[in-house]
Amino acid sequence: MNRPTRLALLATLLLTLVAASPAAAAPEGQLTWAFHVSLAPTWFDPSETTGIITPFKFLYAMHDALVKSMPGNVFAPSLAESWTVSPDGLAFEFVLRRGVTFHNGDPLTAEDVKFSMDRYRGAGSGAFKARIAGIDVVDPHRVRFRFKQPWPDFLTFYGTPATGAGWIVPRKYVEKVGDDGFKKTPIGAGPYKFVSFTPGVELVLEAYESYWRKTPSVKRLVFKSVTEETTRLAMLKRGEVDIAYSIRGALAEELRRTPGLTLAANNPTATFWLVFPDQWTTPGSPWADKRVRLAANHAFDRPAINQAETLGFSKITGSMIPATFEFFWAPPVHPFDPAKAKRLLTEAGYPNGFDAGEYFCDSSYANLGEAVVNYLSAVGIRSRLRSLERAAFLAQNRDKKFKNIIQTGSGAAGNAATRLDSFVAAGGTYTYGTYPDIEGLIQEQAGEMDRKKREAILHRIQQMIHDRAVFAPIWELAFLNGYGPRVAESGLMLIAGHPYSAPYEDLRLKSK
Repeated sequence: MNRPTRLALLATLLLTLVAASPAAAAPEGQLTWAFHVSLAPTWFDPSETTGIITPFKFLYAMHDALVKSMPGNVFAPSLAESWTVSPDGLAFEFVLRRGVTFHNGDPLTAEDVKFSMDRYRGAGSGAFKARIAGIDVVDPHRVRFRFKQPWPDFLTFYGTPATGAGWIVPRKYVEKVGDDGFKKTPIGAGPYKFVSFTPGVELVLEAYESYWRKTPSVKRLVFKSVTEETTRLAMLKRGEVDIAYSIRGALAEELRRTPGLTLAANNPTATFWLVFPDQWTTPGSPWADKRVRLAANHAFDRPAINQAETLGFSKITGSMIPATFEFFWAPPVHPFDPAKAKRLLTEAGYPNGFDAGEYFCDSSYANLGEAVVNYLSAVGIRSRLRSLERAAFLAQNRDKKFKNIIQTGSGAAGNAATRLDSFVAAGGTYTYGTYPDIEGLIQEQAGEMDRKKREAILHRIQQMIHDRAVFAPIWELAFLNGYGPRVAESGLMLIAGHPYSAPYEDLRLKSK
């Protein structure tokens, strides 16, 4: 074989290898989810992230944050490769990762970070506005946050799913299309890019192969809204979806017994509790009497509901703050005691009980609501269940539209202070009212740099909430999900305390 022929063959071989290499590394296949709630475009925009975990299903896919919770690290460097804190605690400076681009090709810069914080209006926005003195763009890859006083919780508020403030959007694109245009066609810096959205029905995403952390393994993600639980399980059994969220009770038992399917019982940082807004908003309301609120606490059988709905996997609690949170104080749980509940109602002047009006809840947890309503009715607190689709429930709850009884909950990350900020502190996203002495302590702890003193204040706040029976805690939810035989890595429980599949770039399908 002469030299030109050998060179030609070698060139052909090299071209073949180069052409084959990307195909071997490229993501393959599709993963499909059955979601237990209708999909809402408000969750595609980090700036509107409220104090719950739902939006992070989408933020972890389409967007990225300077710092975020990842497997094995609550504060994982992401778009920021590092950060420093000034000796006086009055400034945080982030160094941005170089070479990161948004899905439209725009480079990530410090201007995008400042813009994202300036437009943020979700959970914790009041705390950010009250404590941030300014944001300085030091250079294209460095940004500095300055505070009016030291803020020990800044990174917890900013760098965990306690809020969506640290998730970055492209300034130029948002300014071009506006807020509504951004929700219709979101562009982020995450591992997956937007393809299409059918409102309330289906969201389709495609792998962004230039994602800085790694090229996703799965080519396409499809999120389907399937609000009927039996339908979600049927679709999982038929192979129409690969992962189904929120399968409970007898259906969870059926899932567990079905060959080829896997039940995944996740224990996220998700507490559920009852709120009695009329104690603040309606003079003369029965709920203004502590004895009535105590009666409600003694009226329902938490362990029985747990066994019936989540196979006993949920954790009974006396608090609206998760037990794994920093600064958690463990209150005693009010035992199921219907006789005591009736006695308390009689002492409060309601020997025959009273009409408590509507009981509002997220429709995806109407089964829990039905159980609690029945227990309350048995002791004389008569109410009517009114369930709303999640986006509508959250919007009305945020706007303080509800009365009587609200079944609420949150799976957002953070610590005791971040949870109090959204649900107890004056001006909180879901706060209907507060007590002056509790509010004073909330403000005091926010600037306390001595950890032991701060812990003591936060414990005192939680004890006061318990002693006054401000709420009626139910449980720390066990989120029961299922996945099918095609799934090698579902992403469920990879991130501690996170209820959904994440990080999406780590998900894998089994080899054929």
